[in-house]
Amino acid sequence: MRILVAEDDSLIGDAVHKSLTRSGFAVDWVETGHDFRTAYTTHEYGCVVLDLGLPDDTGEALLAHTRCKDSRIPVIVVTARGSVRDKLALLGMGADDFMVKPFDLDELAARINAVLRRVPTGSAETNATTHGPLTLIPQRFLALWNGKAVTLTHREFWVLEALMRRKNQVLSRAQIEETLYGWGGEVESNAIEVYVHTLRRKFSAQLIHTIRGVGYQIAPVHQIEQMH
Repeated sequence: MRILVAEDDSLIGDAVHKSLTRSGFAVDWVETGHDFRTAYTTHEYGCVVLDLGLPDDTGEALLAHTRCKDSRIPVIVVTARGSVRDKLALLGMGADDFMVKPFDLDELAARINAVLRRVPTGSAETNATTHGPLTLIPQRFLALWNGKAVTLTHREFWVLEALMRRKNQVLSRAQIEETLYGWGGEVESNAIEVYVHTLRRKFSAQLIHTIRGVGYQIAPVHQIEQMH
């Protein structure tokens, strides 16, 4: 999953970027409100970590910007303001969570995972994606095959989720890498092939089709239903 981090303090931003990358997230780090707006408009993100103290824009305006574009994307606000009034104001503006500086990096990763599990509708199943015997519930980070849970790593889950989300398309390796790696992230030359191989082993050898010279596509429902 790709996360957008807005933080103008280079030491904090670099530490957050490295920590979240180690936790398995793809991280794009920006230092200005202008770059935040550009990145948010250009790419698809699963979560936003937003510092209120950017030099060229107010955090409140940027929070409003995210809510105008997508009311569902989780936003964790990072702020030096720690009063109850400030916290209530942030929640009222649409923040899903907040952390007061200085904060623990492991706690930030835990809070990101927590907000990703929350579903505005109140039921994770309403956001589940089903394709034959395969069901993904992103908010619970859960993959089911014929109703039984299958253990996946973060990146295996996100590769499968990307293929499921665009099941009528063939995704190139570069398109799948977009969901796994942030700007400047080191991409292993055969990483996608490895993830696809592992997913086939955990579910079915026929689950994901290789379209030679183009990319990968989830198998049609009628073919998947014949697998179990």
